[in-house]
Amino acid sequence: MAHVSTYLNFPGNTEEAFNFYKTIFGGEFGGNGIVRFGDMPPMEGQPPMSDTDKNMVMHINLPILGGHILMGTDAPESMGFSVEKGNNIHINLETDTRAEAKRIFDELSADGKITMPLQDMFWGAYFGSCVDKYGINWMVNFTTR
Repeated sequence: MAHVSTYLNFPGNTEEAFNFYKTIFGGEFGGNGIVRFGDMPPMEGQPPMSDTDKNMVMHINLPILGGHILMGTDAPESMGFSVEKGNNIHINLETDTRAEAKRIFDELSADGKITMPLQDMFWGAYFGSCVDKYGINWMVNFTTR
């Protein structure tokens, strides 16, 4: 079922922030709990990750109010990320179909900037991200598994 969530980027303190949010909203972390960069399969042509980067949070989610899901990740500078006000939050759209994901992504990215092309990803999703022409960060995700 389609839904919208908020995705937050942190400069290395995602786990701390989400444990704080958990004390406020209660509940448990969804999915597989805390997924770390070290859980990611090695990517061809990429240098090995440092132990520090391996321990950083790649993905976490926490249901908060009214069925809304707060998601987050660390943004390691060693991987080319830089967290600044304005790029630390994304609106994440979970679509019902692959075609809907493509349509929405194509329309949102028109006259904007594609930050990750829409493509099949190792976690079982058809995923892409962009910044629209108004400077809003979007992630479009269709789960293929």
